[in-house]
Amino acid sequence: MNPVTTAILVLCLGHVFSNAVRTIPAIAADVLQRDLGVTAEGLAQITSAFPFAFAAVMIPVGIGLDRYGVKAVSLTLLTVAGCGAALGAMATGPYSMLAAQIVLGAGCSGMLMCPITFAARALSTSRFALWSGIIQAVGNTGMLLSASPLALLVEVTDWRAGYWSCLMLALFAIAAVALLVPAARPEAPPSRGLLADMREVLGMTRLPRLRAVMVFVFASFAAVLGVRGLWGGPWLMEVKGLDRIAAGNILLACTVALTIGPALAGWVLRRFGHGAMLLAGSHLLSALLILLLVAGGPGGLASRAFGVAMLPPSWDVALLVLFGLLISFQIIAFSLVREAVPPAQAGRALSAANLFYFLGAAVLQMVSGAMASVGGVSAALASFAAGLAICTTGFLLLLPRRG
Repeated sequence: MNPVTTAILVLCLGHVFSNAVRTIPAIAADVLQRDLGVTAEGLAQITSAFPFAFAAVMIPVGIGLDRYGVKAVSLTLLTVAGCGAALGAMATGPYSMLAAQIVLGAGCSGMLMCPITFAARALSTSRFALWSGIIQAVGNTGMLLSASPLALLVEVTDWRAGYWSCLMLALFAIAAVALLVPAARPEAPPSRGLLADMREVLGMTRLPRLRAVMVFVFASFAAVLGVRGLWGGPWLMEVKGLDRIAAGNILLACTVALTIGPALAGWVLRRFGHGAMLLAGSHLLSALLILLLVAGGPGGLASRAFGVAMLPPSWDVALLVLFGLLISFQIIAFSLVREAVPPAQAGRALSAANLFYFLGAAVLQMVSGAMASVGGVSAALASFAAGLAICTTGFLLLLPRRG
């Protein structure tokens, strides 16, 4: 394995951590609510602090990547994230868990951007399209840890063990990055100051070639975090009546699809092109799959159509696997961003896109919590379908027209 490939894969360990730690509530929501003394809506509000903190730190992370290099930023963020995992494991109430989510969100803010930025600088545009999918696929294996393995861990011990395990992963990643990632800093022009750099990052969101992507990603990761990271477990356990292990197995199947999907998306983009249409089509179909999932619940349209009280778990498995495969095409958005800017601005531009990924996740997660208080888990899931449809339509309308 060559040094570039090794460095990229080692940097992916941070993304594995990020995906594992932020999806713990999906399989442990009931015991988290009990031990923290909160409702489902309250837990949604607490965990929404993660993407809000993530978004708040995203601009400085992008600047740091361009100023100080990937290795320094990665080691700093992994240290912060490890502290957040320890805080999560020791949380005793809503406020201590809120603090943990804020620290975790800040620490995880560059876990995807570190390997993505390293790859954007080290690889050609065509190879980057493939590797961006591989990076996301490797990172998504973190969600494998928070599916069936976490379900078993919660049953044997408690949810705190999930956070302690994530701390161990962070410590391992720190050692691997320190040993195996080169410390070279990018050759960038002298800094004009932090405020000027921040204005440049925000200004990138208004570039004609990037504006449409920013609208698109606002709902894209929000749907993953909402379906797989928060409401998938309550849907399967509270609405469909499955036990924790069975729900964990279904979420595991969805996670396997989320792991395969990005690599598949990178291959499809490299083979056939038409990235914008692949993005739009995959996300409109993902919105439909969420609605079909809800329709298979008690008294849902699909359940009534089949003449049953509710459709069996096999319905949920099929839809969640398809959802995982299709929503993973979101990784193509990073290729569109990469093509729009020179390599020296890659960290800033990619971080601007990631800012919208997580700002949207924070906003839509809060919306889903409000919807859950009105219409239950079904309404919470449906809110993400609506977000996908609205943002994908905006993306298509804002795409620059070819002359």
